[in-house]
Amino acid sequence: MSDAIARTLEARSVALVGASARPGSLGRRMVTEAMRSPGLERVHLVNPSYAEIAGISCVPDLNALDDAPDLVLLGVGDARLVDQLSAAAKVGARGAVVFGSAHADGVRDELRRVATDAGMALVGAGCMGFWNVRRGVRAMGYTERDDLEVGPVSLITHSGSVFSTLLRTRLRLGFDLAVSSGQELVTTTADYVDHLVERGETRVLALVLETIRGGDRLRWSLRRAREAGIEVVLLPVGHSPLGSAMVAAHSGAVAGGSGAWEALADDVAGHLVADLAELGDTLAVLSSTRRPRPGTGIATVHDSGAERSLVADLAHSLDVRFAELGPATLAALADRLDEGLVAENPLDVWGGGADTHRVFADCLATMAADPAVGVTALAVDLVPEHDGDTSYPDALLEVAAATRAPVVALTGLAAAVDVDAADRLRAAGIPVLEGFRSGLLALRHLLDSVDRPGPDALGLEARTLAPRPASDDLPAAYGIPRPAVREAASRAEALRAAEEVGWPVVLKTAAPGVAHRSDLGGVLTGLHDADAVEAAYADLAARLGPAVSVHRQVAAGVELSVGLVRDEALGPMVVVAAGGVLVELLADRAVALPPLSRDAARRMVDRLTIRPLLDGYRGSPPADVEALVDVIVAVSRLAHERGDDLAALDLNPVIVSPDGAVAVDVLIVSRPDQEEPA
Repeated sequence: MSDAIARTLEARSVALVGASARPGSLGRRMVTEAMRSPGLERVHLVNPSYAEIAGISCVPDLNALDDAPDLVLLGVGDARLVDQLSAAAKVGARGAVVFGSAHADGVRDELRRVATDAGMALVGAGCMGFWNVRRGVRAMGYTERDDLEVGPVSLITHSGSVFSTLLRTRLRLGFDLAVSSGQELVTTTADYVDHLVERGETRVLALVLETIRGGDRLRWSLRRAREAGIEVVLLPVGHSPLGSAMVAAHSGAVAGGSGAWEALADDVAGHLVADLAELGDTLAVLSSTRRPRPGTGIATVHDSGAERSLVADLAHSLDVRFAELGPATLAALADRLDEGLVAENPLDVWGGGADTHRVFADCLATMAADPAVGVTALAVDLVPEHDGDTSYPDALLEVAAATRAPVVALTGLAAAVDVDAADRLRAAGIPVLEGFRSGLLALRHLLDSVDRPGPDALGLEARTLAPRPASDDLPAAYGIPRPAVREAASRAEALRAAEEVGWPVVLKTAAPGVAHRSDLGGVLTGLHDADAVEAAYADLAARLGPAVSVHRQVAAGVELSVGLVRDEALGPMVVVAAGGVLVELLADRAVALPPLSRDAARRMVDRLTIRPLLDGYRGSPPADVEALVDVIVAVSRLAHERGDDLAALDLNPVIVSPDGAVAVDVLIVSRPDQEEPA
């Protein structure tokens, strides 16, 4: 398949089936775009209704060609798609583009069968085609601009609208390859990624995906891309639910529809963005060759006290860190400021307005040189100046020419930006970020690109597993600590069990089919003597039946939830969350793909909002975080080795104290074709 994809995306000859002379038609646009493709050596037009189009002779069908084209564009309706793809396969074409939606019954299956049997690459169906900008191949049925620059960005998108939007933006992103992959009937995102890695000319990869197809394959392809030094930026535009079976466990409900995307982005050390504005600004900063120093923050220079405060507020809410400027930097800034202005970061420079260019350039250069500063932003609105003043872009251009550190323009309102000034800056390689929120997020991604670790090595040490245990023995099989427990079905058995596990104890209903016992008042804690156990048992037996379990009560600590859920595309995922009865309400969680290294497990813990509780809070002793990491790694190993048997697993709560981490309650939900839930 790799040869077929290369021959498709780097085609030297193309046949246009359905070529037309009718203005505005898909067939006519195919011809126009092919004729604007300097990388194509031969263009064949196929349509029995024409002898020639635009001075190029037409043949009635593909069988009339004198040689096999690398690529065939199918600009025909659904009723003719299968026959024409079959003809393309018969003459030896290596790939095809299907623009139509192929919605008629059975058409997609037939297209998939024909292409697969012939070993052909297939772009689509339901797509805009592709543009290999670097090689000069425009395989599109839609007219695109003719001034797109060659550069480091490649785009793979399920959305045709996003395909056109990013190609037509004024951000001056230089493109390597752009693919509107549509339904991906045969050739998937992973195939395109592998091709880009092998070719080695893409530095930033933008993915706009509605669903994850071939999850495990995509995961490894993106890991390979990251290992090759490609920054991966992922915009998911559809969050599929994880399925009703998962919501039977707290972990499934907490992971939510976005959990799979977050886990995938984290696993491949990619950048997850939320909308097109953040995507565009992030591509702008990552496509620059300038990178911040590790462990640094941002510095911003403003001409407005109010907007400086606005940026500071936004940065705080978005977790974008400002650099702490050194004493020498602060002293140098103070020398350049008007009386009444304070040397600090973020910096308000506007005073009397005298010599704007010089003051702003000096302040920007001073901040950019500070070792704690990773990226310096001129945070002004960059509006059209009716008096022709160009001080702001001039200052930024001067500083950018004198340093290799990243410098950007950070603007507040896209609709107010002076297009000419922005284009002048972009032409010099200076990103212009059109929105404080999207721009700050882009700067956070830029800082993360040098601060975060790459994808973890996933090798697991060899280990011999015992024969596959029953589902209720899984935690023990993987070394997950649990309190002593005994089952009981009478008052006498409950009292005997309490003596065996040791005081104090907890009684829990063991009624069949009860997943969340706390919701029914089925968990009674703090039972210190026989009288308390007798009263508790009588209550539970009367309300929920005689079957109970008796547990040794665990010392107080921080309650978390550690679990496993399944995603339809990616398979088992590990979820770590704030635990106890408020797990779903708090929705404080981290999601990752197994297997996990200890470092990856620690990073999951560090992402939790409740993380400070584990270090001791208001006099509480620090909890044993490494014991919690042991539990997460164990669940990760379980998910990796046995996850295909389970719909969900929930350890909630896992109580983490100075003495360790103990899974107090366990819920296992088997997959429908496996055993009943344990």
